Amino acid sequence: MLGTLLRAVSLVASAVFVLSFGLFALDETRAASRRTTAEVEGLEAARTADPNPAQERARERAHSSGRELIDDADDILLSPFTWAAPDTTNKWALRGVPALAALVVYGFGLSFLARYAHGRA
Repeated sequence: MLGTLLRAVSLVASAVFVLSFGLFALDETRAASRRTTAEVEGLEAARTADPNPAQERARERAHSSGRELIDDADDILLSPFTWAAPDTTNKWALRGVPALAALVVYGFGLSFLARYAHGRA
């Protein structure tokens, strides 16, 4: 029972990370030239794993409610891993390093605990 619950949480959390990062990558590839122009003009802040309120409001205006739901779930699940983000302005590193740390903990760690709990039952 506990193993099944842990496995389900692991799969859902991993799916949220992968989906959110995939959507982030899609946004980055679609808007590369527009974003580069905005960065040169100093109009856009780097996307982080823990957005400030202004970044959050801008993201809400730019995305659909379904996309924002995915991003909000990702923000909540990634919040314990913001320490892993490097001190850089590289958006891919700011987003990818915490996501990778969370994937290791939630994806592999919870799956391991699920297998352990199943074997102990």
